[in-house]
Amino acid sequence: MKLLNFIDPQSGAVRPGVLTSVGVVDLVAAGCAQQTMEALIAQPDALPRTVEHVLGDPALRVRCVRAEAALRLAPVLTNPGKIICVGLNYRRHAVESGLPIPTTPVLFSKFNNSLAAPDEAIPLPASAAQYDYEVELAVVIGRRARNVSVAQALAHVFGYCTANDLSARDLQMRTSQWLLGKTLDKFLPLGPYLVTADEVGDPQMLSLKCWVNGELRQDSNTADMVFSVAEIVSYISQHFTLEPGDVICTGTPEGVILGMANKVWLRAGDRVTVEVGGLGQLTNVMAGADGA
Repeated sequence: MKLLNFIDPQSGAVRPGVLTSVGVVDLVAAGCAQQTMEALIAQPDALPRTVEHVLGDPALRVRCVRAEAALRLAPVLTNPGKIICVGLNYRRHAVESGLPIPTTPVLFSKFNNSLAAPDEAIPLPASAAQYDYEVELAVVIGRRARNVSVAQALAHVFGYCTANDLSARDLQMRTSQWLLGKTLDKFLPLGPYLVTADEVGDPQMLSLKCWVNGELRQDSNTADMVFSVAEIVSYISQHFTLEPGDVICTGTPEGVILGMANKVWLRAGDRVTVEVGGLGQLTNVMAGADGA
């Protein structure tokens, strides 16, 4: 199942929907009790029945199904409890960064101010200059996880989505803590879909690609991860509790600007598209500090 968030044109509120072969089922219009993506993730049992009911009733289809092309999408999650990121989690990315391959997962975080929607302009503030892209597989937790084994870990995953872990490298490297360069406003585009785990299958067999102004910059596969999704979920859960709706960005492969000999950083007007196989493309245009 592919879920998404869109902005209701009348109220301006964010609504969850499900993409189907005939359009997007507006779950709020359909009377679903869970009216946010975070609530759906925590209590998903009625979701298939709601969609089936709408699609099976011609009157409900007219009232509740929207054309995807007419929708303005929001980030696929707007209020996750935690955004956890994993650094240097692809072997070839660690090598291009001139850093050793980690023996323990490198964790840092982003805040919710960093969330951005598909097609949303990304402001590049004047406080930094070295702006970079990072295509990533994002994992969304579906069941509380505390002290879970690697073998149990994937059973706690609700689904997966495409993410762009945008980074200001000069701010990131200013101190030993990466947070400042990672959580600038709108520096985590997330979407367009949240695809349920049953449709994704093995998360270690997914392609990752990134284009800048149409030029392919990153082209890799989650098979190159140092720590698998299951290992990451298990490791984090040994230290603190993962709750439904928490997001884990699992790292980026090689091909970022940081690893290039001739570093031409992102600037206003650049168009960045990231894609994880089966999860959809996510495109954003970089803008000036004022969003223009």
